[in-house]
Amino acid sequence: MTKLPSISGKKCVTTLEKAGFETKRQRGSHVVLRRANPFAQVVVPLHDELDRGTLRAILRQCGLDVEEFVKLL
Repeated sequence: MTKLPSISGKKCVTTLEKAGFETKRQRGSHVVLRRANPFAQVVVPLHDELDRGTLRAILRQCGLDVEEFVKLL
């Protein structure tokens, strides 16, 4: 099992865009990303460093596992 990386919110957004998500809107320091097929919507905080639990929850909502996410980094 691959270790979950420690990344910023901005890096997470760019990685999810590589996975087929597009930015729908931003309010303050939170960005909403959406993918049409299969449908998924996720909110990413633009913090300097995301907590591991927050990043794991984002990946779970996106339907990605850690290995797929690390490959996209």
